[in-house]
Amino acid sequence: MPDAIIFEGSEAKSPVEEMLQQARHAALKDNLAKLKKLPEIDRIIIATNRQELASLADSRVIVEVNSIRPGAFHFGRHLLEIVERYRPEAVICLGGAAVPLIQPEELAYACRQILERKDVFVTNNVQSADLIAFNPAAVLFRYEPPATDNALALLLRYDACFEQVLLPLTLGTQFDIDTPADLLVMAASPFGGPHLRRFLDTLNLDTQNIEKIKEVLCGDYRELALIGRIGAPVIARLNRNFKVRLRVFSEERGMKALGRLERNEVVSLLGYWLEEAGPEKFFNCLAKTVAAAIIDSRVLFAHRKREISDADRFYSDLGEYGKIQDPFVREFTRAAVHSGIPVLLGGHSLVAGGIFALIAECAC
Repeated sequence: MPDAIIFEGSEAKSPVEEMLQQARHAALKDNLAKLKKLPEIDRIIIATNRQELASLADSRVIVEVNSIRPGAFHFGRHLLEIVERYRPEAVICLGGAAVPLIQPEELAYACRQILERKDVFVTNNVQSADLIAFNPAAVLFRYEPPATDNALALLLRYDACFEQVLLPLTLGTQFDIDTPADLLVMAASPFGGPHLRRFLDTLNLDTQNIEKIKEVLCGDYRELALIGRIGAPVIARLNRNFKVRLRVFSEERGMKALGRLERNEVVSLLGYWLEEAGPEKFFNCLAKTVAAAIIDSRVLFAHRKREISDADRFYSDLGEYGKIQDPFVREFTRAAVHSGIPVLLGGHSLVAGGIFALIAECAC
């Protein structure tokens, strides 16, 4: 039977990072309850730098608390160390807040796929893997440890030549918690396990823009802009479920998985135009063409080749521009807030699983 290995590490340096950390821990507890019910899972190993998670240990759950700071964490090396120590036949690996809406039967399906045969891996996303199950686990000994989970999926597919099995495209397999934008989507929905729902209820998040975007989706051929790392499945689902006109500008798919972000190679056509026009004109023009916009701002930020703190990115997602230190991010966020149309800012998870959540709730 496979072992489940969960990585959950963080180092909150601001109130908004602390909020996201607590949400991740709540989602982890919900997923842990699902995993513990599966007979297909042997041990559950949680690797974390958060001492407070040690209390989750029991007869089936091993919690390894380390002192690794997030900036020093190397996914592949740490995964290899765990596999060397516990020697599982197969592994299902995920992040602490990954796929928080996944159903137990979807997890069981992933496990069965790798139990039935070897040289196979299962993932929820080709270029942005949040969950990876593979057999044999010993394949890790043959290659240089991958830096990220996304890189692990590419290694298994192209270097190890494993058979790839994609989980069905559902809300459970596509939604992730990476940024406060994901919490906004969740807070305005009925979805989530008991731990996550209780935590969201304490936040009192402003979800007005979410509700306005739902109105656009459910309208009669109103226009919605999708900007960033937009995948074809999202576009297809929107077209299948709503009478909405889409203006889509998709750039830099796989920028993290392919190492482009790490190597400072991200380029954006809209980023160049934003530099020329400035944020205010950019959003004024956007408001003349659409009724609402969902923007993966990380592509635009990475295009500028400047270090932006997690706190600044997260406060931007919440529209709290007064708390942002970086001048460009502050101006960009202010312009989005005052553009006259509802604008949602976030990361890849917003324009992938976040849109799946909006579809699941609003589809007629």
